Amino acid sequence: MTADTISIMGVFSSQRGAADAIDRLRETSWAIERVHSPIPSHEIEDALQPPKSKVGWFTLVGGIVGFFAGFSLAAFTATRWSLIVSGKPVVALVPFFIVGFEFTILFAVFGNVLGLISQARLPRFDTQPLYDERFTGDCFGVLARCPIGEKEKLTRFFEENGAEIKTADE
Repeated sequence: MTADTISIMGVFSSQRGAADAIDRLRETSWAIERVHSPIPSHEIEDALQPPKSKVGWFTLVGGIVGFFAGFSLAAFTATRWSLIVSGKPVVALVPFFIVGFEFTILFAVFGNVLGLISQARLPRFDTQPLYDERFTGDCFGVLARCPIGEKEKLTRFFEENGAEIKTADE
């Protein structure tokens, strides 16, 4: 949030009211900062139209790196010890693919966890001054940002859509 903008929270008593307000907000120049819901809501998610998650790419990259790390570790270890058994090759593919497969799973999990942490922007140390405890019970919140000069317009917008208004100065 910059100095020339202000955030206003609309507190809705119904899921449909919050979803309709989000739909209408998307048609304006005002930015939706955050939405609070006491339950998982498909209506609100459809209204927000969130971008596709990038966590799968973290998992894929982790798996690929893991396979090559596991295979390379096994091959490196075998070449350092040079244990030749019955004329078999020192770098035998089948056993090393098994090690590579296991490392694929391990690193894919690491990649997935890193993806979840980075994409969810965790940990969050900032406080949320406009958060209301009712968002864990029976109310829905939509936080929108607008220029200071349009504060009354955004307040009126929320009131016309059936919301109770909450600002930082309350």
